[in-house]
Amino acid sequence: MDAIKAFYRDQAQHLRQEVWEVARQIGEHPELGYKEYFASEVLGNFLKKHNFEVTLGIAGVDTAFLARFTGTLPGPKIAFLAEYDALPEVGHGCGHNLIGAASAGAAVILSKSMDLPGEIIVVGSPAEETSGAKVTLVEEGIFEDVDAAIMFHPGSQNVPVISSLALDALEFTFHGRAAHAVAASHFGINALDAVINFFVGINSLKKQIPHDMKINGVITEGGTVPNIIPERAVARFYLRARKRKELDELREQVIRCAEGAAAMVSAKMTWQKFEFSYDEMHTNLVLADCFTKNLRELGIQHIAPPQTAMGSVDMGNVSRAVPAIHPYLTLGTGTEIPHTKDFAQAAISSEGEKLLMRAMQILAFTGSDVLRDKKLLLQIKKEFRLTK
Repeated sequence: MDAIKAFYRDQAQHLRQEVWEVARQIGEHPELGYKEYFASEVLGNFLKKHNFEVTLGIAGVDTAFLARFTGTLPGPKIAFLAEYDALPEVGHGCGHNLIGAASAGAAVILSKSMDLPGEIIVVGSPAEETSGAKVTLVEEGIFEDVDAAIMFHPGSQNVPVISSLALDALEFTFHGRAAHAVAASHFGINALDAVINFFVGINSLKKQIPHDMKINGVITEGGTVPNIIPERAVARFYLRARKRKELDELREQVIRCAEGAAAMVSAKMTWQKFEFSYDEMHTNLVLADCFTKNLRELGIQHIAPPQTAMGSVDMGNVSRAVPAIHPYLTLGTGTEIPHTKDFAQAAISSEGEKLLMRAMQILAFTGSDVLRDKKLLLQIKKEFRLTK
């Protein structure tokens, strides 16, 4: 380990209890997406204490924030992504309390260097579990001048290279005509029948699409009482595919299916997106390789091969804008199941503290490499241009 990383390792030890207190407080006060006022304040106050310039409420999102620290030398600009939203009735069952604290901790570790080149920012990004504020932050230009974006996620294995599925969240509303279900049924147009036809059509479509495309839906409105023909019925669907282009084609197939289902009963159909669309995650392999080397630098040898997450992450949208990584690191024994209370408990246990310490060191080491190694940054940017 060179002298610079040894210095950062020592800084991590010095900050350990303070950063863990941030993670613990957020973990014990779970907040849902766009309501993370406590978490954003705790993270913001921690960064302000360490001389970061913090702006709350960026991009029109109350609980998003941007923290900046400029080094003493010219250089690139890197972003650490902080997440801190929880799950309903579960709490931090995805360990976002650790994600936010690790990113803030890594940024502070780097800021302690007297010869820091470039600029460090921490981007507080709410609501990953729901509509994904990173989509808004990308669209509002928060990452326009960023050279690399880095974060980590707790998981069951150490996985530096991941891909994820692109996601569209679509709501279909079927409009019919109400009538007495017995005395005047011939005057009605049954919107619920249209929805049922739609699901029958979707089930047929599922048999024709590749196995890595996913269509999952529920009926959210289907009428009020049995003796009135439903004049309105609503279904919501998540559509997923490995590539945005493939998902765009799947979306058109599903819309045509909905149109046909409505026409069968003379109903009308409208649709809209009820959550932001996520792009697939493009892991920058040069940056991921740097992260992997830093894992080994800390003596971590159990490293899993590249994996495709069968879910979707809003970091995918960031990865289309700048070179980015979204690696997983093992929480505890790796046996806790995400999105459960057991996982949430592990994230505020001694195992969570160990992972936090490991994560913020590796993030800081990787950030330092990007800031200080011009050749590495050129390779990162070259790959990004070729794969964009």
